Amino acid sequence: MATKDPESVYDISIEDANGNSLELSQYKDKVLLIVNVASKCGMTNSNYTELNELYNKYKDKGLEILAFPCNQFGEEEPGTTAQITEFVCTRFKSEFPIFNKIEVNGENASPLYKFLKKGKWGIFGDEIQWNFAKFLVDKNGQAVERYYPTTSPLTLEHDIKKLLNLS
Repeated sequence: MATKDPESVYDISIEDANGNSLELSQYKDKVLLIVNVASKCGMTNSNYTELNELYNKYKDKGLEILAFPCNQFGEEEPGTTAQITEFVCTRFKSEFPIFNKIEVNGENASPLYKFLKKGKWGIFGDEIQWNFAKFLVDKNGQAVERYYPTTSPLTLEHDIKKLLNLS
């Protein structure tokens, strides 16, 4: 039986850090910043620091940050999901959810990333380039912006405020 292609991120289930299935529809009516993360990347400190800042500033206004560990780039996320969660929560005191480790490119890419990459992203092409690529998803579950891994999370604030109707 052919499965229907998702029409929004809300049609997709993922696994939380404990391996339990979770429906993304629980984030309906929120603005989502979806990021593939890594603990041993040169961009780890700045990204987690800035993601925390954004989350703390906008979590009560409708922003949710969803972090997906991925080991496809330079093997910079080699640990188990439990080790990754411990690292992020201890070192960075992150409160946003960290999910089970996934692949973002290739045959085994997560259905979420297959959906996110389907947009008309021009120069980006279909593949995720490196750790900390970012997708901004509107309240309807549609990816509306895609940012390079090197894009500072704080520079997304204007776009986030716009989607939250705060600007």
